[in-house]
Parts: sequence; C-alpha cells; structure tokens
Amino acid sequence: MSKHLINSTRLTRDLQKVTSDLHQINSFTGLIRFIVLGFAFFSLVTIAWSTSNNFLFSGISIFAALVYAFWLICTHDMTHQTLTGWRWFDSIMPRLISWPMLWPYSIYAALHQLHHSWNGSDLRDPERVQWTWEEYHNSCLLVQWYVRHQCSIDIFLAGGVGLIMKTFIYGWRYRKLLSRLQQKIFLDVGGMALFHGVMLGFVITNGLLLRYLLFWLILERVIGIVMQTRDHLEHYGLWGKAKTYQLTQLYASRNLQENDIIGWLIGGLNYHGVHHAFPGIPFNNLPDAFHRIQGVLETYNLPLMKFEHSYLYETFLLSRYSALICETKLLEFTSNNQIIYPQNNLPSN
Repeated sequence: MSKHLINSTRLTRDLQKVTSDLHQINSFTGLIRFIVLGFAFFSLVTIAWSTSNNFLFSGISIFAALVYAFWLICTHDMTHQTLTGWRWFDSIMPRLISWPMLWPYSIYAALHQLHHSWNGSDLRDPERVQWTWEEYHNSCLLVQWYVRHQCSIDIFLAGGVGLIMKTFIYGWRYRKLLSRLQQKIFLDVGGMALFHGVMLGFVITNGLLLRYLLFWLILERVIGIVMQTRDHLEHYGLWGKAKTYQLTQLYASRNLQENDIIGWLIGGLNYHGVHHAFPGIPFNNLPDAFHRIQGVLETYNLPLMKFEHSYLYETFLLSRYSALICETKLLEFTSNNQIIYPQNNLPSN
C-alpha cells in the first residue's frame, strides 16, 4: 500500500474521529429555530394584510419576505434530516413551506444529493454555478456577456424564478438517473397547483387578486436575492478536486465569518466547507467542527480552510470578477484550476 494511500486513509479516519460526537441532533434546538422564524413570518404577514395603505403593505411585506427566506433555509437542514431528526417532520414541513413560493422541494432534495457527491469533481453537478472555459468559449456573445455579469444578473434579475426554473430543468434532465425523481416532479407540481388553486380562489372571491400578486412578487424578489447570493457564495471560484472526497468538499466550499445571529438565521451555512464534508452535523455544531477540522489539517501540514469575510463583503468581491473552470486541471486541486478575470475583461469571440 502506498504512503499516499495510507496517509489519505488515516486523514479520513482522523477527520471522522474528531467530529464523531458532533452528529448528535438536538431536536429542540432545530424546532425552536423553525418555530421562531415561522411565527415571525406569519406575524408580519398578518400586520401587512391588516393595513389598507399599499406603501405600508409593501414595506412590511419586504421584511416578511426576508424572514421567509431564512425560514426556507431550514428546508436545507431537513434535506439532510438534521433540523429535528424527526423523519416525518423533516419530510412533510419543508414541502408545506416551499410550495407557496413554487419552490420544488422534492426535486431539490433529490438533486442536492448529487450536488454533495459531485461538488468540485463532476461538472454534471446540478448546483454548479461556475462556467468552464470551454462552455464560455463555445457560447454566443449574449451568453458570454451574461457570464461576465453572472453574479449581478442571477441575484437581481433571475432571482427566485431563475432558481425554480433551474431546479425543474435539472430535475427533468436527471429523472432517469435518480429513482422516483419523476414521481417527485409530479408531487411538487401537484402540491403547488393545489395550494395556489385554493389561494387564487379565495383572493379572487374577495377581490384581493392584485394585492396577492404584489405580495407574491415581493416575496419572490427578496427571497430570490437571498437564495441566489447564497448559491453563488457557497462555491463560486473554488472548483477543484483534492486527494480525498472530504478534502475536496472542505476546499471547494466557502467558509464565511459571520456573527452568531446571522449564523443562526442561515443555519450555519457560513461554515459550508464543514457542512459539505460532514452533512450529518447539525447547524449548531458546525462552528465547533470547523475549528476541530482546522486542527487536523494543521497536524497533516495541509492548507487550512479559508475563513473569508461576510456575505455582503464577499458578494461585492464576486460581483467584480468572473472565474472560469479550466477542465484540463480538474484532476488536481491547485490555484491553476481557476482562470480569473476582472468582470469586464473576459475575452469574447
């Protein structure tokens, strides 16, 4: 057995050992987060809909949408069964709070498994946002322009609708790859149709259709900004395959410095590298896991995970440059794996 294989096996074992006690789920901790955010959202919705002033209605709805975005992030924990640990709760509730926003949770949950398997190593990753050099070079001028401004366009223009369409497209594309994915597509469509059929019937009957559409549009825009920002920051510019699966996930995912309140609201996803390497660790244990893993990496003389600035700061930086994946370098995780240009300096055909 080669020394490299021995070291890789030992490293994997040590990483698992140092985090082994952090997989225990405190159901109360996750439930409190879910209930507090849900209560805050419905309280704001009640206040918004009780006012006849459309400007006040819109303003309060914006705050409600922001809370809803954080509430929806709870569904990510449920995908991994780590919010409460109750299988029935983590299976039913995410669909009930996702369908009102036309978010196909069942499809997303299935595709998310592929994302965890393929991140950094397989370009078929359904959640990959970064383009390859070949994809960019073979695209028309309009698409190349989009790639040069991808971060801003996705966050402020594509928004929630863009993520919804992308999820449906990949769900249909991989329907034969994942068992029962086609049934999940029909489940999501049926659930959305039922909910919005009832809601539209109610608002039309009561003459509230325009206000309902305005409310939904505000939610879609605000939630879309939050989710697209998260989607880009988690992996953009970090693509690359390391010597082991866990190292790939640790280095091909972004960790961000945030205060405890923001960390709680986003379910610890600012420690995204840790989450990817150990998806079974609940959100409240991710900060501790981060520091333990850093210690193991230091022991093996490996590069430490980067701990970058806040979401706002890193979003600003990402909006100023574009990064392309160089496919010829995918077999080794090095700085050469990325071709980085200032935002407007990508070459065009």
